[in-house]
Amino acid sequence: MTRLTNLRRRALVAAVAMPALLSLIPGPARATIREPNARTVSERICDFDWRDSKHEVKGLIRCAARHWGSPGGGNKALDVARCESGFQTDAYNPSGYAGVYQHAVYYWPDRADRWGFPDRSAFNGRANIIVSIRMARSADDWDLWSCG
Repeated sequence: MTRLTNLRRRALVAAVAMPALLSLIPGPARATIREPNARTVSERICDFDWRDSKHEVKGLIRCAARHWGSPGGGNKALDVARCESGFQTDAYNPSGYAGVYQHAVYYWPDRADRWGFPDRSAFNGRANIIVSIRMARSADDWDLWSCG
């Protein structure tokens, strides 16, 4: 009977101690994503009406590049957008790329959610621009884009 009691006691100690020990093991490193933030981006940040004109789209790009910091600055962010879509928020490539910075529509929902624009379309100019600039800042370059 004492042997069975000892086994139960050891099982109880193991059941209690194991989660504590597992919590000490570090999780996987996040080498490429330094700034994930599922929190929704405030509408007050870079409040440009991107539907009005290319001029407004460019203003939004400059504002977002200043606010979040863009590798190469605002001019690089503008160059990439010019090359990717000509600043067209409704640009679509038949290969499945959409918006100002031509995001793959397959990956867009996860990217939008991760960078603060859950449930927004890749054709939403503000979402596409801010997500792109935040991704570029996180990677510290524009290499994710063919025009980067």
